[in-house]
Amino acid sequence: MKNTPQEILQKTFGYTSFRHQQEEIIKNILAQRDTFVLMPTGGGKSLCYQIPGLLLDGLTIVICPLIALMKEQVDALRMNGIAAAYLNSTLPYEEQRQIKKQVSENKLKLLYLAPERLLRTENEFISFLKNLHVSLVAIDEAHCISAWGHDFRPEYSMLSRLKRDFPQVPVIALTATADRLTRIDILEKLELHDPATFISSFNRPNIRYGVEPKRGSFEKLLNFLDDHREDAGIIYCLSRNSVETLAQNLSQEGFKALPYHAGLDKEVRGKHQELFLKDEIKIIVATIAFGMGINKSNVRYVVHMDLPKSIEGYYQETGRAGRDGLSSEALLFYSYADVNKLKGFAAIENNDKQTGINLQKLDRMAAYGEIKTCRRKFLLNYFDEQAPSHCGNCDVCLTGFETFDGTILA
Repeated sequence: MKNTPQEILQKTFGYTSFRHQQEEIIKNILAQRDTFVLMPTGGGKSLCYQIPGLLLDGLTIVICPLIALMKEQVDALRMNGIAAAYLNSTLPYEEQRQIKKQVSENKLKLLYLAPERLLRTENEFISFLKNLHVSLVAIDEAHCISAWGHDFRPEYSMLSRLKRDFPQVPVIALTATADRLTRIDILEKLELHDPATFISSFNRPNIRYGVEPKRGSFEKLLNFLDDHREDAGIIYCLSRNSVETLAQNLSQEGFKALPYHAGLDKEVRGKHQELFLKDEIKIIVATIAFGMGINKSNVRYVVHMDLPKSIEGYYQETGRAGRDGLSSEALLFYSYADVNKLKGFAAIENNDKQTGINLQKLDRMAAYGEIKTCRRKFLLNYFDEQAPSHCGNCDVCLTGFETFDGTILA
C-alpha cells in the first residue's frame, strides 16, 4: 500500500503538518491537473512537487534556472534518502553520462535541469525523455518566462512546448513573486490546461520594514549591526566591488563578514556559503547572486545598501529573513541617485517594450523608498493583496509624523 502525502511529509521530510495550501496543491497534482502556485519565499514551494514526485510512479523533471539552487535542493533530498540528481554545465561529461544512465534505468525519482539543457542540441534531450516514464514536470521560478517578471530569461520562453511534447503529464509552475500581469503571462506562455491556481498571502508579519536615507549609510549600518552582533544577516550591494569593500570594512570593525558574488572562485563561494549556513560567520555581504534556495531559517535581518531594481526582487530578497517566524528586520538605504544610476541599466538594446517594463518597475521601487504611508500596505497592494492602512511593524507605522494645515502657506 502506497504512502499518503501526510506520511511522506512526516517520515521523509520531518514536518508534522502542511503549511499554506500545500496539501490542496499536492492533491491537484496527484489528480493529474496542471497547477500554478504563487507562494512567498520560505513558504515551502519545493514540497509541492517533491512529495507528488515521490508518490507518482515515474520520473519528476524539475526545471530550475539556478545552479546553486539545484545543488542545494538535490543535496537536501539525498540527505533524506531520496534518489535525486541534477544535470548542468558544472558537471564533467562522465558524471553527466552516469546520471543519464541512472535515469534510463529508473533509478532516480527527481531530476533537476536548467531550461537550456532541456531544449538545446536540436531537442535531443526531449527525445531522450520521451522514451522514459515522466510523471510530473515542475517549473520553478516560473516568473522567468514572462517579460513582465523581474528576472526574464529568454530561454524560459521555449518551455511552452512542454505541454505539446508531454500532453498527458501534469505541469506545476511555481514562483514566489509575480504581480497580476506576470501571473496572466505565465499561464498563457506555458499553455497550461485549465490549471488550478493557488495564491498565498504575501504578508510576512514578523518582518519589520524600514528605509533610511543613504547619506552616511556605513555609520548607520554599524549602529544597526551593533544591535545584532549575535544575529545572522545578509547585506546586499549592487556591485561586486561594493561587496568586497564592505565585507573588508566590516571585518576591520570586528564583525564576522565574508563576501559572496559571481566573480569569486566557485570553491571560495561554496566555502563562504557553508560557513554562513553553519553560523561560523554571522554576515554574508553579497550581490543578488546569493540567496536563491538558501535554506537558513534564522536570518534575522536583510539590509540593502543599494536600491533593488524592482519590488519583486526586493520582496524576494527580504523574504530570506525570518523564515522561522521570529521577529526580523528588512532595512533599505535609499537615495534618488540610485534611481538615476539604475535607469542606465534598465535599457535593453533594440527592445523598447522590455525597457519600458524595467523602468516602470524601477519607478515603483523608487516610490517605496519615498512613501510616508505604511510600507507593508504598499508591498501587499503591489501584489494585488488588500491590507490595512496601519501594520504596526514598519518604520512609518512605528513613527509619528507631525501634520498641520498648510492651506494658507500653500
